[in-house]
Amino acid sequence: MTMTQSVAEVATDTMLQVSGLNVFYGESHILRDVDMKVPQGKMVCLIGRNGVGKTTLLKTIMGLLQPRRGNIHFEGKSLLALPPDQRARLGIGYVPQGREVIPRLSVKENLLIGLAANRHHKGNLKTQAIPADILALFPVLETMFDRMGGDLSGGQQQQLAIARALMGRPQLLVLDEPTEGIQPSIILDIEAAVRSIIEKTGISVLLVEQHLHFVRQADFYYAMQKGGIVASGSTHELSNDVIQQFLAV
Repeated sequence: MTMTQSVAEVATDTMLQVSGLNVFYGESHILRDVDMKVPQGKMVCLIGRNGVGKTTLLKTIMGLLQPRRGNIHFEGKSLLALPPDQRARLGIGYVPQGREVIPRLSVKENLLIGLAANRHHKGNLKTQAIPADILALFPVLETMFDRMGGDLSGGQQQQLAIARALMGRPQLLVLDEPTEGIQPSIILDIEAAVRSIIEKTGISVLLVEQHLHFVRQADFYYAMQKGGIVASGSTHELSNDVIQQFLAV
């Protein structure tokens, strides 16, 4: 079953569509004619070995890199002319590789920064309460409001980064290797939180991941090699051959 067939069967609404995307670093051709769809309310996982262009694709979706050719549509609207902050305010939450928690701000201050991406937010950031539904996803954060972001463990920082992105109430959550360098127990917590987010809010998730158990939580996958999409389909049909070829297991 191809990805196109899977999407047609599962959902008629496409949250994100990438079409014919080509991205260069100087004269180095990094992304080659990339096509991808993320259906509404589904999780799509992008897999592939290191250096094949996965992070480049996410950065291009977020506006941090500009394509030479191709287009990116979010809810039917082209994103190419929009800078990163406007893409965030349209409803795209982004958790980059490395998390980028601000080390000298408290956990609560880091969370409140996420409100800047919420197009419906009004009022003073400093006086806002952290929504209960976000704290319920990562309850450890509420016990650490006054701790500096830089004092948290890697797993706690990752939970903080995802919660901060959710403060903007995105319709699409983009995660770049959220389990990298994190202890197994926290990986399971993050997996459960992401699935809960999708089930309770109906948002879409685009995930770059190497951890096989997390990959299998997704609805669909795309496999990248040398900057292009070379395989795709339902994760229920993810074969051992594909796993061996595209996952660092």
